[in-house]
Amino acid sequence: MDRAERRIVAFTAGSHGLVHTYELSIPILLTVWIGEFSTTAAALGLVVTVGYGLFGVGALPGGILVDRFGSKPLILACLAGMAGSFLLVSVAPNLLTLAVAIGAWGITASVYHPAGLSLLSKTVDQRGTALGYHGIGGNLGIALGPLATALLLLAFDWRIVAAALTAPVVVVAAYGATVDVGAAMTDRGAEAGDGDGDSDGDGDGEGGGTKGEISAATIVDDTRVLLAGGFLIVFAFVTFSGLYYRTFLTFLPDLLSDVLGGLIDVQLIDPESPYAEEFDVGRYLYVAVLTVGVFGQYLGGRIADRVPPERGLMALMGILAALALLFVPAGRTTVTFLAASLALGVALFTVQPLSQATVAAYSPSEARGISFGYTYLGIFGVGSLGAALSGAVLTRAGPRELFVVLAGIAVMGALSAAAVTRFATRRD
Repeated sequence: MDRAERRIVAFTAGSHGLVHTYELSIPILLTVWIGEFSTTAAALGLVVTVGYGLFGVGALPGGILVDRFGSKPLILACLAGMAGSFLLVSVAPNLLTLAVAIGAWGITASVYHPAGLSLLSKTVDQRGTALGYHGIGGNLGIALGPLATALLLLAFDWRIVAAALTAPVVVVAAYGATVDVGAAMTDRGAEAGDGDGDSDGDGDGEGGGTKGEISAATIVDDTRVLLAGGFLIVFAFVTFSGLYYRTFLTFLPDLLSDVLGGLIDVQLIDPESPYAEEFDVGRYLYVAVLTVGVFGQYLGGRIADRVPPERGLMALMGILAALALLFVPAGRTTVTFLAASLALGVALFTVQPLSQATVAAYSPSEARGISFGYTYLGIFGVGSLGAALSGAVLTRAGPRELFVVLAGIAVMGALSAAAVTRFATRRD
């Protein structure tokens, strides 16, 4: 990667990390809001569900806006909107205002994935590696964001913490404002000899990948073009990957705690301490599972630059199916359980760069934004049903049955990836 490409990767990786920092700081703050607003877990759960729902559903209109205005302006608007939302959180006087603030966060954050991934796929030659670094940024936000929020709450009032979380946005947005997207697009277009570097006045120099006008007709036309190339099969795959992701992670902290509680007895906190009830070794293993995903993101990016990503996904989904079937038996000893948990963390996040590279390969440049919009509608929207699925299986059956279901989802994902190689048409 040249200097312009590296700056784009740094900007998008930082922005990606902030999106997930905010996303996963909300559950940490929930523990304070119940008492602060004298409300119930059910009411707060509804508030957060609306915010997370908008985060997923907004990806499709976000992708349409990316194709109209370009990626960089949308990413900067996303950062500003998320910061503004959390400033509103910090001064919320009642539950209604909090609900508005969380909803505003969901709407503004929903733009990020179509914008960031569209930008990377259009401007960086080593697409897989760039997507891997981008995923690493997201994983650091997923793992370290909630940890930082929890640690800040030990020393400061929650309102100060919510306001403090907006500070990194200033740094990332200021850096992003200096990133020259046009230079990277021009260089890539010149190398390809296809004219992609020609500007059409979209405001960020992204070139021929954006349109001068977006209407219902152009949205229908872009969707028709995507479907004609077999994108529906790609959509099926990303939906299965989203289901696996949400089904696996939703109740993972409780599952880890249950198994570890029967294997080891950790007494790092005095049983008489007021923090004793809050200490749960399963939570820290959960953070470790998310953290090792950094290596998975890097691995997935490297694989995507060396083999067709859809073929890599076939093998990887098979590995995820096998690991799911091994997870419960691995709970017989501490060593095997830790190994299985961490291996699942690596494999789960290896999927993401490969999946994103597949979406980019099977969508035309001018419809890249809407293609990632559909993608994250599937991953975060339809995939969110995995939370209800895992809860239902655990309630009616148990962990063993849940991981059998996960294996089945992974097998369906592998079959979808195989269908992509057979029936879909590469566009890029």
